[in-house]
Amino acid sequence: MVLAGKVFIVKEDADLATISGKLKGYRSEEEFIQGEQKIPLIVEVSNLALAKDSLEGVFSQDVVFTVNHREGSKLVTKTMEAPFLFAKEGDRIYLIVLEKKKVANNIANMMSKILFISAGSILEAKIAPETLKKFHEANPEDTKVIFFDDVDIPNISKLSLYGSVLADTALYNDYCTHGNIWYMVFKSRHYGIVVGVTRSAVVTAFSEIQPPDFLTYIKEEVFPLIS
Repeated sequence: MVLAGKVFIVKEDADLATISGKLKGYRSEEEFIQGEQKIPLIVEVSNLALAKDSLEGVFSQDVVFTVNHREGSKLVTKTMEAPFLFAKEGDRIYLIVLEKKKVANNIANMMSKILFISAGSILEAKIAPETLKKFHEANPEDTKVIFFDDVDIPNISKLSLYGSVLADTALYNDYCTHGNIWYMVFKSRHYGIVVGVTRSAVVTAFSEIQPPDFLTYIKEEVFPLIS
């Protein structure tokens, strides 16, 4: 099963104990109304575990779906649960949300509002294209896929290299002159899993790995890549 996550950076000056205090017991409810149907939607933070340099928990949110029925369409709710981790590394506090990009972004914005009143206090983490380039060139045999963007060739927006083609240094160097690396798929030597990483710190595990181990992987191997 593919497991996805995204890394963010806490912009505001805060500590894990304060963050834990604000998130502990958090629960909000609002009513979704469509016609005569009214459904309470709950957002909740649970399973908080504070350690010396980390704070783990689960962010849950009710989402409304429309289901077609013989008697007409009906609204139903589904509770989405996303594990998250705040981790202190040096003078930074990172946030990892184990969800796909769009959902992770929404959760990060909601976390920002809960903790700091408004959105914009938890920002996207960034990985420089030069960092991804150095990472590949240090372990070229482990790289499976590279995508380039910001391509300067007319009518071409992206370039890609797959599999054995990556061993062609001349072609790789040529692509590097025309664009920047924005996405790489590679095998982690330490963990033995195949992972994809984008410049906006979206991380996808294509090998089987449990969420706690995936969080540890991101801390150990993705955090050092972030600008």
